[in-house]
Amino acid sequence: MTDILETLAADGSFQTLLSLLKMADLADTLREPGPFTLFAPDDDAFKRINVDEVTSDREKLVSLLTYHIVDGEFTATEIARDEQLMTSNGKSLTILLEEGQQVIDNAKYVKTDIRCSNGIIHVINNVFLPQFSGWYCGCC
Repeated sequence: MTDILETLAADGSFQTLLSLLKMADLADTLREPGPFTLFAPDDDAFKRINVDEVTSDREKLVSLLTYHIVDGEFTATEIARDEQLMTSNGKSLTILLEEGQQVIDNAKYVKTDIRCSNGIIHVINNVFLPQFSGWYCGCC
């Protein structure tokens, strides 16, 4: 079984994410034993944000990427039991059910529960934006 980084690289639809992880010096983190849960926006998801703006500020880039990483391994079923999930950058992802579909912050699942040697990957259709943490639920 491959680790999270190797799994992303082998898939081919995460070139932007892989590039940004290297730029932020976070790639090696996802090679560590973990376990981690990674919410992985695919290349299509990154087309919806201004990547140049995000990469112009390293601190903002690290904050954005660590907002997609959760310490521990959580399946989609386990995530559905919670209303919030604490990320590696210290902010919580909001989890809710919308029209029968699980929504995490501003994203929906494309594919769930991709098992890796050091955790699990959930492919999502949008990039999480940490500056909007908590507002998606309308409760904060």
